[in-house]
Amino acid sequence: MGIILASNNKGKIKEFQEYLNCEILPYKSVVGDIEIIEDGNSFAQNALIKAKTIYNAIDNKDAIVISDDSGISIKALGNKPGIYSARYAGKGASDKDNLQKVIDELKSLNLDSSPAFYTAAIAIVSKWGEYVVHGWMHGKVITTPKGNNGFGYDPIFIPEGFDKTLGELDSQVKKSISHRTKAIDLALPIIELILNK
Repeated sequence: MGIILASNNKGKIKEFQEYLNCEILPYKSVVGDIEIIEDGNSFAQNALIKAKTIYNAIDNKDAIVISDDSGISIKALGNKPGIYSARYAGKGASDKDNLQKVIDELKSLNLDSSPAFYTAAIAIVSKWGEYVVHGWMHGKVITTPKGNNGFGYDPIFIPEGFDKTLGELDSQVKKSISHRTKAIDLALPIIELILNK
């Protein structure tokens, strides 16, 4: 039985390998380059769409497919960008473009900060069923980016209980409080249960 990640992001693959202490295969190495249309209206739906698309495309139905969908929701922007976090400034937008759009929108509201939270939804699909777990990290966003660690919106997000952005925090600290870590912690027992069936 193998574990396939519905992502080709090397960072995500490494992160899952460290947590599960086993080999994780990127989906392209198993099924090639197939299109995944993320048209759900929640992180959970999009994570499930990715995992189910890959599971349905593989020959080995004993495999486990894991996927995640994550993003940031900002209160002052009506909880946008939400599920559109990776493409908030348009299709093909860079992290820098998306970040700048959020900053510009907050400034247009005469705000220099707003409560915000990150969500991570992890889907697990196997012949034993479909599961989705969530993790959250609350805090606030600011309009002045700080720090070069991380990616995406990390330079403007300050987690609750901290006075530095995720872009400034040490990677181990960030990992210990992250939304993805919280979701993975909930996913592990499910994956281990499936592996031991």
